[in-house]
Amino acid sequence: MKRTHLPLNGLRVLDAAARHLSFTRAADELAVTPAAVGQQVRALEDTLGVVLFRRTTKGLELTPEGEAGLAALRDGFLQFEEAVRAMQAGQSSKSLTVAAPRDLTQKWLMPKLAEIARTDRELRFVLVAADEAVEFTEANLDLAIRWGEGPGVHEGEALESEGLVTVAAPGFGTDTVIGWPGCPGGEAQALVQVADAGLAIDAAAAGLGRTTVPELLARADLAAGRVVALGEAQAGREGYWLVAPLPQWRQKKVRALVEALGA
Repeated sequence: MKRTHLPLNGLRVLDAAARHLSFTRAADELAVTPAAVGQQVRALEDTLGVVLFRRTTKGLELTPEGEAGLAALRDGFLQFEEAVRAMQAGQSSKSLTVAAPRDLTQKWLMPKLAEIARTDRELRFVLVAADEAVEFTEANLDLAIRWGEGPGVHEGEALESEGLVTVAAPGFGTDTVIGWPGCPGGEAQALVQVADAGLAIDAAAAGLGRTTVPELLARADLAAGRVVALGEAQAGREGYWLVAPLPQWRQKKVRALVEALGA
């Protein structure tokens, strides 16, 4: 059903002027001039085709037409306020849905979220595996982590990393190259193929050869000594980005999570 266009600014002015029975006091409440209140009332009267106020020797008074709609108008504004509170309720929620590549979730994100959750036991996380771009609305996401040269069409912040690093198991041969989709140099030269960079690190740790992967993914395995770096990490154009559309990006819970993940 097509809805009637509602002159909401004029109705808001009508409510204030009716409560105060004064354009001046209504203007003070609305932080506008009395002249602006008068203009809004006249425009509303023209739109509705009725007279809403009369000036008398005692001051401003409502006409019967203005009085007739006032109770329903105020009920409507209360409903608007309830609707706004309902829409904002998610901002105070402690639940966050995060999409990230599967290997990043396993190697870096889950340990990081566990660390964050220890500071606030009310936090709840829903993790979505997303090796490709996902639609925020369809997946009901709060935040996503993506590999690329920037945040794309969304707001974003880069996760700090040293770029790409080549790793292998300590003491094992490094002649065999382990490839994964998107690996530097392509997969054609690789003698061992795996599904993602996380599995490439595990294959290297098992002694199958060497692989070049995002340093952020290999960080924990390097620290644990499962693999060692063959040379220095190399900075590249691509990296992991925390991204979200502007409405989600502005939410306090999302901003807090972005700051915690970037710490």
